[in-house]
Amino acid sequence: MSLNSSSPAAVIVLAAGAGTRMKSSLPKVLHSIGGRSLVGHALDAAVSLKPEHLVAVVRHERERVVEHLLAHNSDLVIADQDEIPGTGRAVEQGLEAIGSVSGTVVVTYGDVPLLTPETLTALVTEHQNAGNAVTVLSANVPDATGYGRIVRDDSGLVTQIVEHKDALKVAEETGDSTLVDISEINSGIYAFDGEVLSQSLAQVTTDNVQGEKYLTDVLGLAREAGGRVAAYVTDDLMEVEGVNDRVQLATLGAELNRRVAERWMRSGVTIVDPSTTWIDVDVELAQDVTIKPNTQLHGTTTIANGATIGPDTTLNDVQVGENSTVRRTVATQAIIGPGSNVGPFTYIRPGTVLGEHGKIGAFYETKNVNIGRGAKLSHLGYAGDADIGENTNIGCGNITANYDGVNKHRTTIGAEVRTGSNTVFTAPVEIGDGAYTAAGAVVRKNVPPGALTMNAVDQRIIEDWVLERRAGSAAAEAAQKARDKS
Repeated sequence: MSLNSSSPAAVIVLAAGAGTRMKSSLPKVLHSIGGRSLVGHALDAAVSLKPEHLVAVVRHERERVVEHLLAHNSDLVIADQDEIPGTGRAVEQGLEAIGSVSGTVVVTYGDVPLLTPETLTALVTEHQNAGNAVTVLSANVPDATGYGRIVRDDSGLVTQIVEHKDALKVAEETGDSTLVDISEINSGIYAFDGEVLSQSLAQVTTDNVQGEKYLTDVLGLAREAGGRVAAYVTDDLMEVEGVNDRVQLATLGAELNRRVAERWMRSGVTIVDPSTTWIDVDVELAQDVTIKPNTQLHGTTTIANGATIGPDTTLNDVQVGENSTVRRTVATQAIIGPGSNVGPFTYIRPGTVLGEHGKIGAFYETKNVNIGRGAKLSHLGYAGDADIGENTNIGCGNITANYDGVNKHRTTIGAEVRTGSNTVFTAPVEIGDGAYTAAGAVVRKNVPPGALTMNAVDQRIIEDWVLERRAGSAAAEAAQKARDKS
């Protein structure tokens, strides 16, 4: 098949349905898989055709859906479906929004997220090369229950689409199960000749049991007018599967994730356990990245060459540098420099920037902090609203006390600083390069470079305090036994 197709005049994405089977306050097309809404996937596939007009037809939760659509693609034309139901009416109003068109018009749906640009391009190419009036995207399935059947003549052209219930009715009345046995089904995705589509829709009525204006009626009208009606068969049934409920949402989400993981593995990424690894479609991974089990990579996360992520790690919009290790960590909107080490059990909040060869260790939380090259925050602490210089070592249990109850304040710690365990920095405060803090220090004033700061309070011991104040307790009994032995 030649691939010399031209761009279509329009692509119309139908996104007007309520999606009641989702049982959700969120419109169906706004539910997401792979980090992108269902309709976002559909729009991206449509954009790949480079149509002259890209139209979305909306109705249910209009304002909410339109806001999302325009945020995803500001060049989109919005068409409103009126009270007349049916896909035919939706397409008719999509055409009205852009005026008369000459050329190919593609119709697709906002709840078919796995449809690829390659398949849409092949559909348009087949349609244009064959000079068809209508080309329907079809697929062969092992069980066609519930689907409309594609009926072809001896030459292979499409004569009609028979709905499942109608095929059963014919079989019951005649004893002929030919229609029921057809395995080729209608996806509901079409390429039309624009003029044929407009003229045919004007003739379609709502005179049927459902009282709807059916898009499928266009096929019969086009054929009656002498137009060629054909089908392009995709080998990938999942591409034409729609989402009607949360079971299908999960099924297609898992299938999309499987495909994304497989693509990255074939590109040189090691994914130890694909079944427990979730990777959004906008994530970027370099060669020789290793992803360990129970890892989720979301948003625009990017992982550079040689980095190891996981196990048990979730990254949202995080940049990870070359040869870094991030394990048992939750991180959002952060930058982790090359050769760095993060985790385990680390919580990295937005605005964290970890420099090259830096470390954020076990049970540490960071937020809005710049950590210099080679600096280490190893154990059991919190760093928020802070700047930490190169090669500084922050001791166990250190805290930047950044909030005074009304405002947040910043802590600045210089390069080559060494802080003792359980130091508290009461912001705003600055620690000069090369300074030290003693264990248990509460730093309320700026510390000059090279100085030692400490809270010089002598240790006080009160003999027999437990025996007098906690008489009868287990501690008192233990103390008494120890005294008796001495």
